[in-house]
Amino acid sequence: MTLCLLLLSTVALAAAVPVPRALTRAAWPEREPVVGLWVWQCLVATVLLCCLAALVLGAAAVFHTVRDHVFAPAPPAVTAAYDLSAAPVWTVVSTLLLAAGAAWTTAMLAREMVETRRRRGAARAQLRERAPDLPPGLGTLERGPLLVLEDEYPDAWWMPGSPPQLIVTTGALHRLTDHQLDAVLTHERGHARARHDWLLHLSTALATGFPRVPLFAHFCDQTHRLVELAADDTASRRCGHLTTALALITLNQHRGVLSCASSHRLLGERVDRLLEPPPRLLRRQRALTSATAALVPLLPLLIVFGPGLSALA
Repeated sequence: MTLCLLLLSTVALAAAVPVPRALTRAAWPEREPVVGLWVWQCLVATVLLCCLAALVLGAAAVFHTVRDHVFAPAPPAVTAAYDLSAAPVWTVVSTLLLAAGAAWTTAMLAREMVETRRRRGAARAQLRERAPDLPPGLGTLERGPLLVLEDEYPDAWWMPGSPPQLIVTTGALHRLTDHQLDAVLTHERGHARARHDWLLHLSTALATGFPRVPLFAHFCDQTHRLVELAADDTASRRCGHLTTALALITLNQHRGVLSCASSHRLLGERVDRLLEPPPRLLRRQRALTSATAALVPLLPLLIVFGPGLSALA
């Protein structure tokens, strides 16, 4: 068990500190934002699995009730392979710390979900007030998939929820050409199809709960950046790079950002990237990177089940 815990700690520390810093400095995620998002998710999953596996092993060593439940269906040889009879003091301390971390993570995720529901409810209530009135018998416009608000301020955004809605202001309709409007709508639909809102909520909750962990801090920053680049790529593939760049500039002449997740610096980077698109990775490179990243979360499982499988063999 001691060796398993040490290996899990090593993998978790490597995935939480040096690897995220190296990935942040790498240039290839800008060329392939979707693959970059997948790699970040695999790194986070690896750390969370390491912590969960260490928590289960530690609890099984410290608490006999947990041990009986975890190893109940296992043969005696498998239980003996983990050497759970004696739990040193550091195992007790680490188990308690991991349990506290798991509870804190759950609390942060629950808090983010509650805050998200509250913000969406307030936003929908505001939309109901701003939505134009329809004659009787035509239903409620604010519940449709597309809502046009009368506002001179050019804006367009996708509101997740049930049902999801695409909101466009009349200012955007007046300023954008048909092709530019199509690019903006495709950009927002790209966010919706990829469920970027869930990824943003997860990264925000982890970064808020553990702000000093480099992985979670970088995961939050890079997620907000890469989801915009990925949606830009979706729009540019349909409408062209120049049209998408002009749509961004037109929408952001007065505010400097496309959405609340962007920044002035990111907007400039996005426009430059659309005007001078970097070459994509080869298909083989994309497949190899994605497959390698998918295998990394299997390391904690291999470490945990290794002694038991060896005993059975």
